[in-house]
Amino acid sequence: MNLYVDDLRDCPTGFVLARNIDEAIYYLENYTVHLLSLDHDLGEDSEGNLLPTGYDLVKIFCEKGYRANKIYLHTDNGVGRENMYHTLKGAQRRGFIDQDIEIFHYSITENKYTGG
Repeated sequence: MNLYVDDLRDCPTGFVLARNIDEAIYYLENYTVHLLSLDHDLGEDSEGNLLPTGYDLVKIFCEKGYRANKIYLHTDNGVGRENMYHTLKGAQRRGFIDQDIEIFHYSITENKYTGG
């Protein structure tokens, strides 16, 4: 399966959508993920507190040794993108995640919002 983690964007054709990291973790633990596409900012709760981010998910991904064949970062948050990318590459160098995972600093899909 292809997994798209984002709180606002439309889910691209051919992907399953996870709106938060709990949903993403469910798919990572229970399915074989081919493509993983990540956003950084994943919204706020009803009190305005930031929810766990894509960077939080990347840290869990590395800690648990999850697997995706390819990881793309579709976030518009430049600092978040850098943090996620370098954490993934560092974990790969240190053997926490598989060496053959392809990690891309950019999106594979067009970012679209229809609202709602």
